[in-house]
Amino acid sequence: MIISASRRTDIPAFYAEWFMNRIRAGGCDVPNPFNPRQVSRVSLRPEDVDVIVFWTRNACPLLPYLGELDHLGHRYCFLYTVVDHGRELEPGGPALEAALRTFRQIADAVGAARVVWRYDPIVFSDATGVAHHRETFGRIAGALAGHTTRCIISLVDLYAKVRKRLGSLGVREPTRSELDELIPSMVSTANAAGITLTSCAEEVDLATYGVRPGKCIDDEWIRQAFGIEVAYAKDPGQRKACRCVTSRDIGMYDTCPAGCVYCYATNDPERACARHAGHDPSGTRLVKVPECSRERERAGISGQP
Repeated sequence: MIISASRRTDIPAFYAEWFMNRIRAGGCDVPNPFNPRQVSRVSLRPEDVDVIVFWTRNACPLLPYLGELDHLGHRYCFLYTVVDHGRELEPGGPALEAALRTFRQIADAVGAARVVWRYDPIVFSDATGVAHHRETFGRIAGALAGHTTRCIISLVDLYAKVRKRLGSLGVREPTRSELDELIPSMVSTANAAGITLTSCAEEVDLATYGVRPGKCIDDEWIRQAFGIEVAYAKDPGQRKACRCVTSRDIGMYDTCPAGCVYCYATNDPERACARHAGHDPSGTRLVKVPECSRERERAGISGQP
């Protein structure tokens, strides 16, 4: 089983203590995002987990625990987002230099092959056009050269639930001429830094620019990083364009207080901040949601965590 921690929230940045408490306990409870009354038990025991995939923009709070994860026998790797779209779009994101510093610390600790850089999403707005992305991507690629071997990109998805938040900021779909100018430049810059560029769940054809469709949770990456085989079936719970293999996500929506305006995982930023502020690091689930009842799904384990 692959643990995804998490597409739904930034666990390393905001819930590292909770995560480690659950690791020590051997499992956590995860409400069904479509039916909060249905709660599943997910094992986090090393013998039940093939690898933990951390999704994060700030792994600094998790750094002190890496030695313990190693000691317990856990395999883990990082999908690490480093972008710089400005405070108007990312009010709670880490400053770029801090993000780069922590990324390099993680890569030095676990190896460049286990930390994938995500320049994702690429947001086109009045303030973030082709020139912005060329300059920012180049600066980040130069800073991360030697600390990662792969970068995943995708264009921002303007879901209906985020369009209202984005409209006033001038966020829009890129034109073909903008992609013709930007993407080949990114490919060239990445290649010069020793970084392979792939795309994530992208419906726009970027292969014509030399960006092959990729997977974020990638069986080939895991095999190369750890020398183990994992299930290679596409995750049926993800959208059609997503090529990720099957994993178990232990996060919850509306729990990330970072406030990125374009984020699909947060419908209500105020609720997300309130949930984070009130979360219990010793709780069995990430945050306590009143409508959740305790219905357990055994995942090859027995007993309480």
